[in-house]
Amino acid sequence: MNTKNDKKITKHNLIRAVLVCFASLSVFSCVDNNDNAKSGVRIKPEGQNPAWAPNIDPEMLAVIEQLDKLNPTPLTEKSVEAARNSPTPKDAVQALMTKYNITPVPPKVTMTERMIKGPATDSLQVRIYTPQTNKTSYPVIVYYHGGGWVIANPEVYEASTQGLSEKAEAIVVSVNYRKAPENKFPAAHEDAYAAYQWARMNSHTIKGDTTKVAVAGESAGGNLAASVCLMARSQGFPMPVHQLLVYPIANYNFESPSYQQYANAKPLSKPLMQWFFMHYLNSPAEGNNPLISLLNAEATGLPSATVLTAEIDPLLSEGKAYADKLSAAGVDVSYRNYEGVTHEFFGMAAVVPDAMDAQEFASGKLKETFNKIQN
Repeated sequence: MNTKNDKKITKHNLIRAVLVCFASLSVFSCVDNNDNAKSGVRIKPEGQNPAWAPNIDPEMLAVIEQLDKLNPTPLTEKSVEAARNSPTPKDAVQALMTKYNITPVPPKVTMTERMIKGPATDSLQVRIYTPQTNKTSYPVIVYYHGGGWVIANPEVYEASTQGLSEKAEAIVVSVNYRKAPENKFPAAHEDAYAAYQWARMNSHTIKGDTTKVAVAGESAGGNLAASVCLMARSQGFPMPVHQLLVYPIANYNFESPSYQQYANAKPLSKPLMQWFFMHYLNSPAEGNNPLISLLNAEATGLPSATVLTAEIDPLLSEGKAYADKLSAAGVDVSYRNYEGVTHEFFGMAAVVPDAMDAQEFASGKLKETFNKIQN
């Protein structure tokens, strides 16, 4: 497993300068010829580094500042409905792009929507992103968005799914699973597994290769992606060929080193994680379920994995611990921690250089896996 400090790679002055220039191009990481891109505009924060993140990167802090302006009241002080309607990190990125006059260029993917059969309804919504390269068949990535199983939707995480589809040259099926507290554990997990089963059996109807189906997700979605692998194994169903876990929820433990160090971090804090768990779990005892606390799961025989974490994130410790657990069980694991950035950075390639690197790295690992599979 690759455990070296990748900050030395992604933060090298020359590479960083190039990434900053390209990251200024669009919310979708596409080339743009506007004057700002040509001049390599540097995104800068307005204030000083906060006490909870003394080493935060300037571009990341600029996003957090925009989010604070758009959404000054913590989600934990809002009703679930109000939290769902609150501005998101995606909105903060777009506000920052407006501030710097950065014009987005759409990615070379096409989006359609479909309703598939879920465990509780025949109307489980998925968004399907297909590369505009006119191939007869593509690998498939079933993707699960973040939001603590309570908030958000595929649209909020579209920069991630579009980026993965284009960079990995794969169809991405983004799942709008049921949310808590209306639908408590294991509703989201059941929907996640049902969507994966659908992709394995039916993705040929959307030009997908049913022998090359991976799973991916961020935060709560990373937990769902990992859980789908566990559920498939326990039910004797073909497992995903790869699992991309981006700062996954992997343990019901609020006393880990990163929970203590980054308890007050933004956009994800210890109180917000407790709020999410309160709404999704039927009882605290369910927190020990291996589908919630992945660290309690048997890891032997699981698919190869790419695990990404962010330094300024309460979930850092458990994400790293799960990568270590997989590796110790003989699973082929590629792990990277990105320093100077926070939870939710992965979809911010328009303005955060490390997000571009993370998407490229993750997509490369997915392509490597797909290319090893013989039809």
